[in-house]
Amino acid sequence: MIASLAMYDFGPAQAANDRLWALIRTGLRGRGIAAPEALIRGEHAYWDAWQSPDLLLSQTCGYPFRARLHGQVTYVGTPDYGVEGCAPGHYRSVFVARADDPRRTLVEFDAARFAYNEPLSQSGWAAPQTHAARLGIRLVPVVQTGGHRLSAKAVAEGRADIAALDAVTHALLQTVDPEAAALRVVGLTDPTPGLPYITAQGRDPQPIFDAVSEAIAALDPVHRDTLRLKGFVRLPVADYLAVPNPPAPEQIAVPM
Repeated sequence: MIASLAMYDFGPAQAANDRLWALIRTGLRGRGIAAPEALIRGEHAYWDAWQSPDLLLSQTCGYPFRARLHGQVTYVGTPDYGVEGCAPGHYRSVFVARADDPRRTLVEFDAARFAYNEPLSQSGWAAPQTHAARLGIRLVPVVQTGGHRLSAKAVAEGRADIAALDAVTHALLQTVDPEAAALRVVGLTDPTPGLPYITAQGRDPQPIFDAVSEAIAALDPVHRDTLRLKGFVRLPVADYLAVPNPPAPEQIAVPM
């Protein structure tokens, strides 16, 4: 069996995720469900885990879930991180620019150089591009970084003007990344359903949902605060599927 919790798993969050998994594992085994001793980490914690028939539990992103994984995995539930201005189980993207950038509002970044983590990221690509289109501005993709922290670094180093970070990641970065001090928030996207927990297709999600809910409630306050966890909710899958998909990066023209 495979388990991974890799979406928010850096710095102090790693130890907190290990403790959370230990509690989930105990709850699963108590329900007669075989559970691995440890979480997997690294490159195999993402697509390899999500698409494996041996997947017991993992956290994915809303865009991969609706674009590729829906119909191939089973939705379990969604952690609630208590993101300000968002309903339980929802989150948003935070637009960041360099602190010394003279542009103060998001609309002033029309045609700005945009750093993004990957084209299938809800918070790093889909949400900011959809939000920009609604405002009538363009954020021009100039660098694909491979991760939110690397997008923040690209802006801090001047290789891009602006990036959009998952609000939970942005909060976690404030405590572990010195480059975060060089950035300033210039806007927020609308809320969308948060990063879902999934299991393999055909597996009963209810005992897993119950084990995760109990584990979050039993997690000690220090680790719960580290992970920003407030609870675990179940959202309609239709809410994920209704989120709009933006054009791919290669479909957005670079201005001449």
